[in-house]
Amino acid sequence: MKPVWIIDDDKSIRWVIEKALSREGIIFKSFSSALEAVEALHDDDPQVVISDIRMPGASGLDFMQRLKTKLPATPIIIMTAYSDLESAVAAFQGGAFEYLPKPFDVDHAVELIRRAIDESMREAPLDEATTAAPEILGSAATMQEVFRAIGRLSQSHATVMITGESGTGKELVAQALHRHSPRAAKPFIAINTAAIPKDLLESELFGHERGAFTGAATMRRGRFEQAEGGTLFLDEIGDMPADLQTRLLRVLSDGQFYRVGGHTPQTANVRVIAATHQALEERVKQGLFREDLFHRLNVIRLRLPALRERRDDIALLTKYFLTKSAKELGVESKRLSNTALAFIAQHPFPGNVRQLENLCHWITVMAPGQLVEVNDLPPDIRGDKANFQTDSDWKRSLEREVTASLARGEKEIFDGLNKSFESALIVKALEHTGGRRIEAATLLGIGRNTLTRKIQELNLDVGTVEKEE
Repeated sequence: MKPVWIIDDDKSIRWVIEKALSREGIIFKSFSSALEAVEALHDDDPQVVISDIRMPGASGLDFMQRLKTKLPATPIIIMTAYSDLESAVAAFQGGAFEYLPKPFDVDHAVELIRRAIDESMREAPLDEATTAAPEILGSAATMQEVFRAIGRLSQSHATVMITGESGTGKELVAQALHRHSPRAAKPFIAINTAAIPKDLLESELFGHERGAFTGAATMRRGRFEQAEGGTLFLDEIGDMPADLQTRLLRVLSDGQFYRVGGHTPQTANVRVIAATHQALEERVKQGLFREDLFHRLNVIRLRLPALRERRDDIALLTKYFLTKSAKELGVESKRLSNTALAFIAQHPFPGNVRQLENLCHWITVMAPGQLVEVNDLPPDIRGDKANFQTDSDWKRSLEREVTASLARGEKEIFDGLNKSFESALIVKALEHTGGRRIEAATLLGIGRNTLTRKIQELNLDVGTVEKEE
């Protein structure tokens, strides 16, 4: 591994970082100015750089620009005693791996350097050929049923009711139904009936004549007329006011309607696709939704599964949304480690696919480094598992300990680490069982006599957890 470069005009800061890296067995080089480091770039390459931002002469940002020109993939951590917004923004805009305000916790700084080293040692992913974005993604069996239904309806003009929780992609399915229908060449018009005030919704749907009400200076065509020959998507139909339910029923029954304030019937050649996250049958029973309208809309029903019902699709969707966000922002696409991906796959995602897309956008903007770990995820996703330890976490920690021990020239490393490992297993097992040795031995897969012998050999203090069987 190449050395970590420390750049700071403050000798005491360099000394603190040098001592911390020495304890970790990490090789380093120190520079008192950015100009010294720039000169060294002609003959040497750093693994990672940790640099102050403001120094006499060239700044840390100046050095970062030179580094990115020669070694664009080398992570650089920017330090500053000036914890202001401008410094942070400038550091990240310049391509910094992370921003470290002074005074800093030494352990935190070392952890950042470790992560930067891990990032620098990973091979950059191969560029993937860009392909046209698919309409809807999903390989789970529940989504395949949806795809089959869209295919079967491709030659149909039938009214469709799409049900599913908020964020499951009901409008995407409605658009797909339209694109694969005989009406594809005509308009697709969408309206969320829950998002428009009752007083305006009638005019939005059916239009109005000039002078129909105060402010109606001109005649206005409503959504039914705008969608003529095509498809009208009525989202959150369950929230439609009762009087407008009656008018909608009449349009579906007769194919005609009147603009607000009008006396001439208008013909509606429109395919209606409705959607709701509510149980309309229950709203019918409660008298909140007309039963005859329900049956008019419920000709063909498509139920979209919640994301927690199609967890196998989370990896596919995550990769797609990360690529999409990166393209929109003009940056390199980030990727989740296997452990981070496994972690979010267990998240309940009450906001479904929309929430996952928002999460991927957050990761693209906020997560440090290109490889995203569990602790890089937002707090609301981590929840109580903010300190979540994964298999790779403890293995990586073990590898670091071995590396540090070797660098310090220690002997009998295997025996020492093995004793630490056995001690942790035994103590935690006894804590878990309340000190019951037979139960702890069973969980560990060893005999009680072996457990007792190990306690004696390792000189473990288990008095606080030991209990008579």
